[in-house]
Amino acid sequence: MKSTETLTIAAAALAAAVALSAPTGAAAADMEKCYGVAKAGHNDCATASSSCAGTSKTDGQGDAFVAVLAGTCDKLVNGSTEPHSG
Repeated sequence: MKSTETLTIAAAALAAAVALSAPTGAAAADMEKCYGVAKAGHNDCATASSSCAGTSKTDGQGDAFVAVLAGTCDKLVNGSTEPHSG
């Protein structure tokens, strides 16, 4: 087998693996941001007081969120689909 054929096969295998592991549009649509429930250092995205995911300073920080299944956030203590103070 030529090296270009080997590289092509490897690239196709990698692309297939990435495509299978990526969430589909439907799966992403079934998620919502839930503010006020993340443990310190376990938020999913940047906040007003921290620059990136995993950097929230306190448990339950009101501007830090985690992604949860749609409809779940309202069932969690302090959970809100909108940022809040606290």
